[in-house]
Amino acid sequence: MAQKRYDQDYKVQAVKLANEIGINKAAKEIGIAPSTVSGWVKASKEGVLDLGAGSHTPDSALSLTEELMALKKQVKDQSKEIKLLKEENEFLEEASAFFAASRRKSVKTHE
Repeated sequence: MAQKRYDQDYKVQAVKLANEIGINKAAKEIGIAPSTVSGWVKASKEGVLDLGAGSHTPDSALSLTEELMALKKQVKDQSKEIKLLKEENEFLEEASAFFAASRRKSVKTHE
């Protein structure tokens, strides 16, 4: 089954609703799984899902330490992804060069 994609605004509105009436009630009201809403709420608390200006109360806002930790984790994850993508790109370049050379040899032998 294909995973349904929701736009940023929809997620923000769902999180705001969940913060007002609770995750289970919000999920039921908008017709999606509570685990999905819960994930968005968690993402908003970790700073991954931005709810926009003025959306945090002093109780829900991240402390500077928590925000710094979340940003460090995000940078670490992105660095890993960049490294992997560079390795994959290098492999594809080598494979492309190999197949191009192989094709040139094939064309020369058939002439």
